[in-house]
Amino acid sequence: MTDFTIASFNVKNLIGAEQEYYRFQQYTVEEHAWKEDWLADMLVRMNADIVGFQEIFELPALQAVVDEADRIGAASNADVVPDASKRYRKRAIFRKLAYTDYKDAKIAFAPNANDGAPGERRPGVAILSRYGFEGTPEIIQELSPELQVDFQGGEAGHFKLTRLSRPILKARVPVKGTTITVFNCHLKSKLGEFHRPDGADHAPEADLTSYDPVGRALGALRAATRRMAEAWVLRRLIVEELQKGHPVMVLGDFNDSENAVSSEIIAGERPFKNYSWMLRHDAKHPNDRYKDDENEAIQEAVDAVRLESCEKLFVKKSLRDMVYTSAFGGVFESIDQILISRHFRDGSNQIGEMEYFTVFNDHLTDGSHPEAPYNKLASDHGQIMGHFKLWNR
Repeated sequence: MTDFTIASFNVKNLIGAEQEYYRFQQYTVEEHAWKEDWLADMLVRMNADIVGFQEIFELPALQAVVDEADRIGAASNADVVPDASKRYRKRAIFRKLAYTDYKDAKIAFAPNANDGAPGERRPGVAILSRYGFEGTPEIIQELSPELQVDFQGGEAGHFKLTRLSRPILKARVPVKGTTITVFNCHLKSKLGEFHRPDGADHAPEADLTSYDPVGRALGALRAATRRMAEAWVLRRLIVEELQKGHPVMVLGDFNDSENAVSSEIIAGERPFKNYSWMLRHDAKHPNDRYKDDENEAIQEAVDAVRLESCEKLFVKKSLRDMVYTSAFGGVFESIDQILISRHFRDGSNQIGEMEYFTVFNDHLTDGSHPEAPYNKLASDHGQIMGHFKLWNR
């Protein structure tokens, strides 16, 4: 059997010192050193084999964090792992305490096509893998052909999307004989999308002294519509992989909870309990229902391409009733997810299972707390990690 771990880590605006990423926002040399050290500590603490990062502005800044993690990890090993002279050197507890460095690991980085000048930067995503990659990881952001969603009735209008707000990074990761397709994403945020008129220095809805509830609601509509469209683009990519028979893991910042619409689009619909109860699509009479064999076939077709939330599996397995990765303005929720195909949960083609799920959220502060602004030096997200066992059949 093979044990491995996979994690999602929103680092909150990782960029080098004295570079303005958003308007008037940058790190001093001291702030950047503190943030780099904190991120490296978290990476050591997780010690994950595969990590999906969100909010990466530049690869060198991430590589510096990984290098610092290796330095910290080596020092930790020297302190806690017994050398060969100790009779208890092979005990399992010390193997679990040991940090495994990333010196042979590979990083795939997907810069953001919307990235701009200082003050108008836009972050990308990255995947760190101790197993390297099979082939070249793929970046999906420009949509060709464009996505056009037509509403029912030709005159009812349509929605069109030509580019994702942030890239999706797709990588094939060979985990000791088993290749897993890993998607890392960062969907559109919940922040309203407001239009700035030509020649103006801000959108009218951004002026809170002239609060416009209807305009701000329209901004929220734009953001939510974009996020759901991006979720569908990801869903299409997932189904393509599943139909090829590839095990799939999807991780990242979904910017909504496990029960929200975008997450449901990505994971796929849950099978109806019994389609034999359901009126047929081509019914001619009131009792035209799906047959029992059709019910079984439909159940299989739906479940074959459905993903399951590691968080949901963990809550069910541990009997815990709450997981959260975000705290802001009095609202605690889980917006970071790891979703897995049924190769890791049940079915005749199962190749492994999730043994445990770890949430690192002890650093989170609520946005209403006075210390929350200093969170830019850490992260405003909790990190999540799934512990998996491959059966290597």
